[in-house]
Order: sequence, then C-alpha cells, then structure tokens
Amino acid sequence: MSDFDIIMQELIRFRDERNWEQFHGSKDLALAISIEAAELNELFLWKNGVDAEQVNVERLKEELADVFSFCFLLANKHNLDVKEMVLDKIKKNAEKYPISKAKGSSKKYNDF
Repeated sequence: MSDFDIIMQELIRFRDERNWEQFHGSKDLALAISIEAAELNELFLWKNGVDAEQVNVERLKEELADVFSFCFLLANKHNLDVKEMVLDKIKKNAEKYPISKAKGSSKKYNDF
C-alpha cells in the first residue's frame, strides 16, 4: 500500500467513525479548503521578508495538513487520481512556462 493510500484510508476511517460523510458534499469540501487555506495565509499576514520565512513550523504543518486533507477528500469523492492530476498539471505548466522564457521570472505565461 502506498503512502497516499494509507493517508486516504486513515482520512476515510476518521471521517466515517464520526459519521461526517453526510457533511462532505463537494461544495462544503471546497469551502473547507478555502477556509483552511485562509488560516494558512494568516500565519504570514503582515509579515514580509525574513519574518515571513520564520513561520511557526508546527502551525504551518497543522494548516497544511488541513488543506491537504480536504483536498484529498474532495478528489476521492470524485474518484480523481491525485498523482495523475498533479503530474498532468506539471506537464501543462511546463508547456505554458518553457524554461527559456520562465527561468528566473515571476511573470505569468501570457506576459512573456
């Protein structure tokens, strides 16, 4: 069993033991992702430069875990293969952001 399979199995076990699947519609999972991402952003609010990089790592881990968990549950709900999705997106981004134009640049692909 892969690490990802173990994570999914544990997320589903945790959810099902609490009878929470009834609350995990697509809309609610998407909203939960957004809310948890906002909590992640809060760790960096009003900080810049070195201060932003000195984030509380334990809080960072907790907020990232929340975001990942809801993302994984939403993908699972729609029978999406996370590995495949991410690898496909990397491939698409490689086409939109060729090294010759994007290396060292923060410009969006349509601004090259």
